Amino acid sequence: MGSSEHSEEANWVLHTPRLPGLWREFTEASGEEISPKDTLPAPGSTKHFKKSSTASSAIDEERLDIDLDLEKNSSLVERTQWVLNGPEPPGLWHELMDSLRETISCCRKKYSSLKNQPTLKSAVSVQQEIFPILVWGRSYNMSKFKHDLMAGLTIASLCIPQSIGYATLAKLDPQYGLYTSVVPPLIYAVMGTSREIAIGPVAVVSLLLPSMIQKLQDPEADPIAYTKLVLTATFFTGIFQAAFGLFRLGFLVDFLSHAAIVGFVAGAAIIIGLQQLKGLLGITHFPTNTDVISVIEAVWTSFHHPWSPHNFFLGCSFLCFILMSRFLGKKKKKLFWLPAVAPLLSVILSTLIVYLTRGDKHGINIVKHVKDGLNPSSVNLLQFNSPYVGAVAKVGLIVALVALAEAIAVGRSFSTMKGYHIDGNKEMMAMGFMNVVGSCTSCYVATGSFSRTAVNFSAGCETPVSNVVMAFTVIISLQLLTKLLYYTPTAILASIILSALSGLINLSEVYKIWKVDKLDFLACIGAFFGVLFASMEIGLLVAVIISFTKIILISIGPGTETLGKLPRTDMFCDTAQYPMAVKIPGIMIIRVKSALFCFANANFVRERIVRWITAKKGEDTKEAIQLVILDMSNLINIDTSGIATLEELQKNLISEGIELAVANPRWLVIHKLKLSNFVEKIGGRVFVTVGEAVDARFTEKLPPPANASC
Repeated sequence: MGSSEHSEEANWVLHTPRLPGLWREFTEASGEEISPKDTLPAPGSTKHFKKSSTASSAIDEERLDIDLDLEKNSSLVERTQWVLNGPEPPGLWHELMDSLRETISCCRKKYSSLKNQPTLKSAVSVQQEIFPILVWGRSYNMSKFKHDLMAGLTIASLCIPQSIGYATLAKLDPQYGLYTSVVPPLIYAVMGTSREIAIGPVAVVSLLLPSMIQKLQDPEADPIAYTKLVLTATFFTGIFQAAFGLFRLGFLVDFLSHAAIVGFVAGAAIIIGLQQLKGLLGITHFPTNTDVISVIEAVWTSFHHPWSPHNFFLGCSFLCFILMSRFLGKKKKKLFWLPAVAPLLSVILSTLIVYLTRGDKHGINIVKHVKDGLNPSSVNLLQFNSPYVGAVAKVGLIVALVALAEAIAVGRSFSTMKGYHIDGNKEMMAMGFMNVVGSCTSCYVATGSFSRTAVNFSAGCETPVSNVVMAFTVIISLQLLTKLLYYTPTAILASIILSALSGLINLSEVYKIWKVDKLDFLACIGAFFGVLFASMEIGLLVAVIISFTKIILISIGPGTETLGKLPRTDMFCDTAQYPMAVKIPGIMIIRVKSALFCFANANFVRERIVRWITAKKGEDTKEAIQLVILDMSNLINIDTSGIATLEELQKNLISEGIELAVANPRWLVIHKLKLSNFVEKIGGRVFVTVGEAVDARFTEKLPPPANASC
């Protein structure tokens, strides 16, 4: 094919008409009568075709340069037998056993390769598989360490104030946020595969945990019992995450679609922002519910009681400072470090201001005591005999999915920029192990932070050693600097959290989702409003339900399309998408768009075909439909309702004097059609391709439908 022809065909694809909207599809699916102009685009040139009832000399002109010799006729019959006489497809049990054998075979190959190696070498191979640091550590050098040192110190300056703020958001004592920035990053540096991801507490998880656990235990009434349940939930989170990686169940994370995560995170960002009004305004009584209505009511009520404006002015001043530093950092690349150190500078300066002015005596709320020292053991705090253990395990499962979805999304985003691949299963194992160990060392759930990872990436990190540097910096802070945080105002912690929320609301991505896929957008806003007006778990549930509904609609949606032949090709395409496609006179070619032909969509397809034939018959009696070809290339499976509907369609067509043929049926579909004797009922008119079904119409008389028993 010449370049000009190739360019022309490329333009056919690029400049096709706009797809019908979702409303139009629902209108058609409801059974509303559609005009022939809508359903049957005007046929193209028919200069190659004449009516089948004309003389034999006219038929020769209709055959589109098809060779009608006997050899081709015999090859058509032979290829039909390929379809009809294929081997029996594997059953469900056989497929499950094949999958199990494949997994066992993969493990056996790994074991045999290790068995053939010396004991020491096989032990090293196993360790390298579990601990990726043994692989990249061999090429580590001083040059990489300089970059990692700079990056680690930079993210530590951001991590320390954020960790304290996120701990208060999780309704825990401030030191638990610092603890969570020590042990999990160290473990991830040894087991993780991402070079840029920064591990620690994050805003969404810090809000998700109390939103569910405070229904079991009030953190204000009994903070110790509440802390025990949080640590227990962290343990279950780690167990579930490790299990996902060990049994290769990463697909469960995909139940939270991209659109659902965008809406969920945006809703959570607004809820987190509203929660910070407690610290920013110095509100003493705040609701335990996280929905926006409860929070706004509490804020409105607080204005009718005495409150100190000093908290508000102090917090807003430093919030403006942090946002201004972020603006300068984006505008000037050399100042990338400024947004990272701005939160720490805010903590230092505000603490000095409160200490020197004795602001705590004038209504400014302060952090007060922060326990110093390294992470204490918390094994004895895990509550496996608690009556709430089942509910806490459910919390652990939900948090595990959300934390993994966020971490893997962050890791993949930055690994793509660097041009390398992260191992999803190893990531889950690393996240799970670090949270299990973290729950035993006074840490709550840790995962990958997008804001700190972006700073880590901008600071030029080379390996996960930057997480190690950050962890040791936090250790030094826990040992030496916690007493200096006594006068740190809580309004500053609120402003630091508020400054980090802007990156969680991605309006451009929401618009892109709206533009590309309306059902995805529905899942997005479902999660958003569910989080905003109900709760975090309700928002997730709504998003997952909408996503599953979308999958069902796409899988069994009653879509059909008429096909025509593209000029100068052997391809048959949708005439609505390709208006230049030529429809064959006397033949209606219909493709079922769904993957499953079942009770949910079968009757619709039958009614649509009958309606089209009736419309065509009323439009032009000179070109009456004599053959209907069903293109089953999209169908993966068919049930008994679908087969019964096909039989009913066959009866309807015979009553109109129309033949039915089937083209390109999949393995399982043709197997079921043979078992139900449907192939015999249509006279064996089964073809490998649509083109061969059309050719057979012109090269030989198909078996008359009257002889086919129905």
